[in-house]
Amino acid sequence: MGIEVIARAVILHEDKLLLAHSRGARNTYLPGGHVEFGEGARAALARELDEELGVTAQVGSFLGAVEHRFAAGARDHHEVNLIFILTNPTAFLGVSSREEQLEVFWQPVDALEKVNLQPGPVSQLVRRWLGGQGREEGWGSTMEG
Repeated sequence: MGIEVIARAVILHEDKLLLAHSRGARNTYLPGGHVEFGEGARAALARELDEELGVTAQVGSFLGAVEHRFAAGARDHHEVNLIFILTNPTAFLGVSSREEQLEVFWQPVDALEKVNLQPGPVSQLVRRWLGGQGREEGWGSTMEG
């Protein structure tokens, strides 16, 4: 078992955040996907968003990182999420998933607690950034006490 590196996007438009989830799942997450060996995180994010949503992403600033460990079924996972801000959020208006098992939707930022955004520290990181405090410490973890 290795550590998975995931590139994720903060796509914000009019105080709403674009989120994704597997159909029928209770948890949600920022759109994005796995960084492949030899691929840069920004390039991976742009590739994943094009594959999943059919939109060419303009990947902007690095917001922060969140490490996360969780169990899914009988398998234990450990991932590091690299989170970037997109500079072309309006390109994602009206978008739907190209993948049958994936659904995307816009969620008001002030109601993130209603959609079980995972990993948990992501919502705090996004809120700090929106409050103008994003450069203080862009780090979160579900593995630290």
